Parts: sequence; C-alpha cells; structure tokens
Amino acid sequence: MKLVFFDDFKLGVVKDETVVDVSGAVSRITHTSPQDLINQVIENFSRHRSALQKAADSGPGKPIDQVRLRSPLPKPPNIICMAVNYMEDGTREEPAPINAFQKSPNAVIGDGDTMILPDIPASIFEGEAEIALVIGKKAKNVKPEDAYDYIFGYMNFIDGSARGLQAGGNTFYQMKSRDTFAPMGPYLVTADEIEDPQNLAINLWVNEDLKQSFNTDDMAHKIPRIMEWVTSIHELEPGDVIATGTNHRGLSALQDGDKIELEVQGLGVLHFSTRDDLKRTWARTTRLEMAEQGKEGTTPQLTGKYS
Repeated sequence: MKLVFFDDFKLGVVKDETVVDVSGAVSRITHTSPQDLINQVIENFSRHRSALQKAADSGPGKPIDQVRLRSPLPKPPNIICMAVNYMEDGTREEPAPINAFQKSPNAVIGDGDTMILPDIPASIFEGEAEIALVIGKKAKNVKPEDAYDYIFGYMNFIDGSARGLQAGGNTFYQMKSRDTFAPMGPYLVTADEIEDPQNLAINLWVNEDLKQSFNTDDMAHKIPRIMEWVTSIHELEPGDVIATGTNHRGLSALQDGDKIELEVQGLGVLHFSTRDDLKRTWARTTRLEMAEQGKEGTTPQLTGKYS
C-alpha cells in the first residue's frame, strides 16, 4: 500500500495514477496533527489496514497530478541519518566506522516543494539520494535477525547538506538541519511491497541530467546492522525515520532554479526544486568527475556572495 497526505493533509492511498481519499476510514482516530494520525495508523496498521484497503478499492480516485502531495510524514519524531554508509562502488577498501547524526523534523518538505539555500558561507550545497526506513513499532536493542519486523515501510529521502561551515563547530547540525533540507516522499510504501530493500536502484536527476546512480546492495552497514546499532543507543517509535546514507560519487552542486527528481526503485519519484536568492553558481561537475580530473573535494563556487 502507498500512503500519502494530500491537499490539506487528507490521508490517501495511491492507486495506479490516482489518489483515493481514505480519511473516512480513520476518522475515529483522535489525533492532534497529521503526524500524530499517521503515527497511530502505522502503530496499529493491522487494525486499520482492511478499512483503508476497502476505502481505496471503492472510493473515486483523483489524478495524482491534480492534488498537492505533502510529505507522508510531515514531522517525524526522529530523523536519523547514517553517515558514510556506502562502499562507493567498491572504491572504499573497508566500511567506515558506523556513524549517524540526527536531522531536525522541521527540515521536512514534500513532493513539489522547494529547498531554500540560505545566506550562509557554505562551500557547496548538495542533496544526497537515499532510501529511508520508517519504523513500525517500538524498537529497542533489536537483534539483526529481527530487524525487518520493525520496519513499516520505505520512502525516498534527500539529505540536504550545506558543506564547509566551520565557525562554531557542530558542523553536522549546521550542515544538515536547515529548514527545507529533508525532502521526502512522494508516498510511504509499506514493507510488503518491497521484496528486497538491499537490491534497489537509486537514481537522482538534476534538471533531467542523471547525477547519482547506484544500488542499495553497495550499502556498507546493511539494514539489520543499522537497526541493531541505532536501537542500542535509544528506542525508536512508530513514525521514526532512518535514512540509510548515499553513494557520494555522483553528488554535485544544487543551485537556484534546479529541478530535482529522486527515484528509489518501487518508491515512486520525488520532485522538488531549489531556490537561492543570492543566485550563487557552481560548475555542474560531480565528485566522481572531480576525482577523474585528479582534483580533491567538491567543485568550487564560481560566482556570487562568498565565492
């Protein structure tokens, strides 16, 4: 099942190229916000699934391009992002030590929204293509062999980054938790629809130019290990998100007016744009192309403030 929020945060189910309003099927759930509603649907999905499916099968669908899609998780309780978690197409000799950081729930935007590049002295802005796990039930000290029992579903996820910020330390916080730096969606796909999350193609286009293209089988610390490690640190709850990391080789600068599309196999296509009121520019060179030219790091800023 593909769950969405649309228009004024009505709960919907995607069927073919339409969205069916299924909010009536969960109208008896007392909730304080759309996120509270979806958390309860996730936690008690076995109780609600048949009613949601019946509503989806019988209700009239609205063409998906005629609704405003919202993030399927508007403000997740936790967003945990794995750091340096790919083998970079075999170019890393060994996995980096397992590591993660938290991203602010206030950074979330949905399909069709805009990532704002703020007036800060970042050396480059990037958007990392990732698959995200959505937690289905309370999870603490999860054993690797039980990991998938705790995963409700999967989403496309972008980890927005403002790199090169040094002053004051706390670089992950400054770099990752900016407003609008966590696009996700367009919908939440239940786990039963994804046969093998460790063998999914991930592709990201910037202005229709394919930049990132890799497979989740290149993940360094696989999903069972991720679940084991994260839940050894703190408990996870229904509606929490774990973004599993990216292959950095195809990353390139995001800049004003860009149109970005992310497709994780089976999870639909997430669309968003970028806006930079300073109109800064960078070359379109990827990290891989920089390395092939014998250059280290990311492409330098070409024009605008801070260049």
